[in-house]
Formats: sequence, C-alpha cells, structure tokens
Amino acid sequence: MPLATRRNILFVVLSVLGAGWASAATPASTASSVASAPASASVPDPAPCAAVDASVEKAAILKVITDMQAAWNRGDFRGYMQGFKNPDVIFVSGGRFQDGWQGTLDHYIRDYGASPETRGTLRFSDIRIEILGPDAAQLISRYQLVRQQHPQYGINTRLMRKVHGQWVIALNHVSSSETAPIETLKENH
Repeated sequence: MPLATRRNILFVVLSVLGAGWASAATPASTASSVASAPASASVPDPAPCAAVDASVEKAAILKVITDMQAAWNRGDFRGYMQGFKNPDVIFVSGGRFQDGWQGTLDHYIRDYGASPETRGTLRFSDIRIEILGPDAAQLISRYQLVRQQHPQYGINTRLMRKVHGQWVIALNHVSSSETAPIETLKENH
C-alpha cells in the first residue's frame, strides 16, 4: 500500500478519535505521520455526536460478530465476509496488508477452505466494544481457531463503521500465535 494511502488511513483514524487523542500521542512515528499530512488537512475538533443508544449499537455490533463466527464454523466464507466493508476493507495480518475484501475472501478459501479440519472452529471471546460516534466504534476481542494442524490464538482490533444502517468492519488488525495464551490454558484446565 502506498505511503500516501497509509497516511490517509492514519488521518481518518485520528479524525474519528478526535484532536485530543492526536495531541496526546507522543511516539515519533505518529507525530511525523501527522506532521507530514497535507498542509490543508487538519484534525477537526470533535463535533458533538447525535444521541446514540450505546447498548443498542453494541448489541448490533455483537450480532455481526456472532453471525460471522457462525458462518465461519459452517464453512460459509462469503457469509463470514459479510461482516467486512466491501470492497475496501483494510485488513492487516502477519505484518502484511490483504488485498481488500475480495483478496481476503480468496485468502480464506485458499488457506482454510479445503476441509472442516483445515477450517477449524472459530470462537471470539472477551469482546470489548466502545462506541466512538453514531457511525464509528472500536472493537477488540480475543479469538481462537481450534484445529489439529496450526491452531491460532490471537487478538483482533477492529474499527467498525455504520454503512447504510449496517455495522461492518472497515479496518481489521490481527495479531496471532500458534501458542495458546496462558489465560486460555488456565480456562481449559
């Protein structure tokens, strides 16, 4: 992905989070990315949000995630992908950007779709949702992909956006490992 596109993504995320967050950020990489944005671009002051019923929005987001989990577990990768913004989801995994919605779907079919054993059983847990505005939310969760060969355990960080009245994942970052975290090992014993 070109550097200019990554800067625009950072600008959008900072815009959603508000100017207070941007001014509090101290890492040099963040400061230089923000400083190198076009001169005409600035992080706007947070505008007051329309009244949002956080519990209703969180329930709608949770339904998206549980529907995705169910679709994966029955081998319906297209159904799983309905939870992602189409066509321009930003998906980061393994230190690489996937190629949008279609590229992510192709990756799932190619790498997980050969059989129920290669697909495994997906489980999201410890789901934390923060409503950022009427059309933006942050979701962080743990996940487990249980299977004989190459089980995966990790954390998803997701920027959710409400598009045409539906919550979808606009930005997904996955950090994974084939080693279960200590918390998972304690839960299973």
